[in-house]
Amino acid sequence: METTVVSMDSPHPPGGASPRRRAAASMAGAVIDWYDFFLYGIAAATIFGPQYFPSHDEFVGLLASMGSFAVGFVFRPLGGAIFGHFGDRIGRRQMLFLTVLIMGLASAAIGALPTYAAMGIAAPICLVLLRAIQGVAVGGEWGGAALMAVESAPPGKKNFLASGVQVGSFIGLLLGTAVFSLMQALTTQAQFESWGWRIPFLISLVFAVAGLLIRTGVAESTEFAEAKEKRERAKAPLWVALKTSPLRILAVIGMRLVDQGCFYIAFTFSLVYVENYTDHPTSTVLTASMIALVLASLLTPVYGKLADRVGVRWFYVAGPLCAAAAAVPFFLSLRSGSLVLMTLAFFALINLGHNISTAVQQTWFTGMFDISVRYSGAGFGYALAGAVGGFIPLVATALAGHDGDWLGVALLLAGLALAALVTGLFAYRWTSAAATDQRHEPV
Repeated sequence: METTVVSMDSPHPPGGASPRRRAAASMAGAVIDWYDFFLYGIAAATIFGPQYFPSHDEFVGLLASMGSFAVGFVFRPLGGAIFGHFGDRIGRRQMLFLTVLIMGLASAAIGALPTYAAMGIAAPICLVLLRAIQGVAVGGEWGGAALMAVESAPPGKKNFLASGVQVGSFIGLLLGTAVFSLMQALTTQAQFESWGWRIPFLISLVFAVAGLLIRTGVAESTEFAEAKEKRERAKAPLWVALKTSPLRILAVIGMRLVDQGCFYIAFTFSLVYVENYTDHPTSTVLTASMIALVLASLLTPVYGKLADRVGVRWFYVAGPLCAAAAAVPFFLSLRSGSLVLMTLAFFALINLGHNISTAVQQTWFTGMFDISVRYSGAGFGYALAGAVGGFIPLVATALAGHDGDWLGVALLLAGLALAALVTGLFAYRWTSAAATDQRHEPV
C-alpha cells in the first residue's frame, strides 16, 4: 500500500492531514482514555473499599482499594512496550485507535461488575484484572498522542499544538470528576452505593465510540510517514532504545516525578485525606479540583505557546520550584476545610507546579529519541514514570497512617519536585540537540 506524504508547506492539506486536526484528534482520544483511567482513582478513594475490599478495619480496606488503583500503573509500562513496538513499526494512528477501544470496553465492564457481596473473592480479582487492562491501554496512549501532535506540527508551534495532549487529560479528569459528583448529587447515599457510581463507568462506552469516530478520519503523522517511506524503522525499537539511550529513558522518569507527585497527591490522595482524616466533605475538594482543571485546560496551551517563543529549559525550573513551595500550604488548606484556601492551594500546586512542567513534556521527551525508536523510548519511559506515580497515593496513605500525619506526605511531594528539577537540568542538553534538528550521539 502506498504511503502519501503531505508537505507541511502545503497551503491546503487534506482535512485528516492538517496539523491542527491531528492535534485535535490526539486531544480527543486523551480525554476519553484519561476520563476512564482517573475515574477509577476517584472511585477507589471513595467507594471501592467497602464494595470490593470489605474488612473489619476500614483502613485496611482503604489500603487494598488504593492498591488496586496502583495496579493500573504497574501495567502501564507493558502497554508502553506493546504499543510502542507496533507504533514504531506500523504507525501511530492504528495504535491510537486501539487504545480508545480497549479502554472503553474495560471501563464499561467495571461499571457492570458485581460487588464482593454478590461474587465473593471473584469480584476484587475481576476488578484488578480490568484495572490492569486499563493500565495497558493508557500506557500506549500518551506516546502515540504526543507523537501524532509533535511530528505533524510546523516549526514554532510544536509545544502549543502538542500541549493539547495534556489538556485532554485535564478535560478527561474534569469530566470524570463532574459526572461522579453529579451522580452523587442526583442520588441518595444508598442509591449511589448501589448503582449510582456505576453510571460514570458505563458512559465511557459512549465516549469510546465518539473517540473512534474522531480518530478514524485522521492521517498518519507527517514525520513517521516520511520515515516509513525511507524505511527508517527498527526491528526491535524498544530494545534499541534501551541499549542506546538508557539515560534518556531514566531522565524521562526523573522529570516526571514532579507531575506525578502533584497530580496524584492533589486529585487522589487529597480525597483520601479529607474523607478519612477530617470532618470536611469531599465535595469541597472536588469543587476546588474542578476549578483547577478548568484553569489547567486554559493555561497549558498558553504555557506551550510561551515555550515556543522562549524555549523549554526554564519551565523545568519554575514548575518544580512552585510545586515544592506549595506542598505544606496544600495540606494546611485541606485541614482548614475552606473552599477559598483549597482553590488557591490547588492553583499553586496544579496550575503552576504541575502545568508549567507538563506543558513542555511532549516536545522535550519525544525530541530526545530518534524517530525510529521514539514511540518506544519516550512512551516506555513515560509509562514507567506512571508506574512509579501510581504508588504515590498508596505510599502517602501509608505515611499518613491511622492518625493522618500529613507532614511526611508534604515532604515526599517537595522531594519529588526537586528531584525532577535536577533531572531536567541534566537532560536539557539532549533537548537542545533535538530542537536544532541535529543528530546526537546516544547515551
